[in-house]
Amino acid sequence: MKIKRQKQAKKTISFHKFNFSFREPFQILIDGTFCQAALRNKIQIKEQMPKYLMGEVQLCTTNCAMKELESLGKELYGAKLILQRFQVRNCKHFKNPVLASECLLSMLEEANPHHYFVATQDRAVTEGLKKIPGVPLLYIILNTIVLDKPSQASLNHVQAVQLGELVTPAQQQSIRSLKEEVGIGQDGERRGKKRKRKISNPNPLSCLKKKKKKLPTQPLNMRKTDGEEKKRTRNRRRKSAGGEGLSVNPVPNP
Repeated sequence: MKIKRQKQAKKTISFHKFNFSFREPFQILIDGTFCQAALRNKIQIKEQMPKYLMGEVQLCTTNCAMKELESLGKELYGAKLILQRFQVRNCKHFKNPVLASECLLSMLEEANPHHYFVATQDRAVTEGLKKIPGVPLLYIILNTIVLDKPSQASLNHVQAVQLGELVTPAQQQSIRSLKEEVGIGQDGERRGKKRKRKISNPNPLSCLKKKKKKLPTQPLNMRKTDGEEKKRTRNRRRKSAGGEGLSVNPVPNP
């Protein structure tokens, strides 16, 4: 009987892993009725739950479930002590607590986006859970923890996805992330992203020192001072009787 129950639980876990993206550690949302049943049947939740689900688990509850047990008095004091050991998740009713059954259903919303397992003995919660696709249900029967088969709502949802009529939550998330990368909002309008200016190094050419401009120089033949002129001289040569030229002292021009 134990082996058969373990095989059935393995099938149900695989179903939710493949179709609803459940991953370890599994989050188990527990209320006071489940703790009371575990106390009555001497079930150690922290020890037996990981073994039954064959993986790591996170046991958690809500503030409303804690307040409900406190209001019921000493009869559920033991269940309250068990529930206090688990993590308390934030709910919408922190200031104004509501019934635990109402709080648990509100935590799951429309499609169980946080991938909770729900452990409860409350029939009102069980009926509400079966209407939400992708919610594994745990309860206690005959001193044992039992994982319920996938609900009809979950089976219908998977069939609709296979036929292309619906999109899985994982696909919806990937579509949202792609839209954000491209810059498309929920209304379908394209929104441009502000580009951040990159800090770049200065242009090396702009860092060079400016060269001083040289003044234009006058040519040598134009360098004359006022009133000064070079005197030109001519050398006269006279021919001798032998035909050789003799140098004569230069005669200045008038």
